[in-house]
Amino acid sequence: MLIALIYLSGATDAFSASSAQVVSDKEGRTPANLSPQRNWPSPVDDMEPFTFVLADVFEYRPKGTDRDFRWDIEGWRGGDYNRLWFKSEGERHTAFKADYDIDFQLLYGRFIRKYYDFQAGLRAETQTFSDRNVTRAHAVIGFEGLIPYRYEIKSALFISQNGDLSARFTITKNYLVTQRLVFQPRFETNAAIQRVEKFTTGRGLNNIELGLRLRYEIRREFAPYLGVSFDRSFFGTADLVRREGGDPRQVRFVAGVRMWF
Repeated sequence: MLIALIYLSGATDAFSASSAQVVSDKEGRTPANLSPQRNWPSPVDDMEPFTFVLADVFEYRPKGTDRDFRWDIEGWRGGDYNRLWFKSEGERHTAFKADYDIDFQLLYGRFIRKYYDFQAGLRAETQTFSDRNVTRAHAVIGFEGLIPYRYEIKSALFISQNGDLSARFTITKNYLVTQRLVFQPRFETNAAIQRVEKFTTGRGLNNIELGLRLRYEIRREFAPYLGVSFDRSFFGTADLVRREGGDPRQVRFVAGVRMWF
């Protein structure tokens, strides 16, 4: 018993000496310099510029003896916060009864919060009908981003050189049928405050377009697709289309390719 007490007393003394040595080592250690260092690069390079181009719609649309086409292409150059955007849409034989309807936008984009960009810039619009060509310019402000449930939206407000006010809204969503087969519903609508007969545009809701496209991604960057597009004009716009001999309601089968790089 006496031997055991002597042994325990020695172990306690050894543990106390070891603890004192650890404390002494910590007190003697030089503290780390955690202050920011001058001229050090940022650990995240969020200022490097990139380039992105997406042809979301690039298609051929046969209907009877008519052959027409449509495209919707956009892209940007810049970093995470500031970008230079371009957008181009065009089509032939639309429900607006133009032989050709083409517009091009050049925009400055600014990141405002997660998934959303604010955009502002200029838009040029050209329509051709019966060998008559009309063109106008617009100022543009809008938003583009990804809302909950992964719906991609684009909205824009246009103010023409004559003060005419119009708007456009587009929403799309991609559903994965398989890892390579993707179903994409797409909805687009246009509206205007003023009636502008020269551009076959009435007051209020102008038109809607609902597209259903099924694509196969041979590569993520290259995906042929088939689908159907329903386009209809309303109210004053539909009256103007009928007056010029057009059809305010169109259903087209489409075949195209979606590309990005």
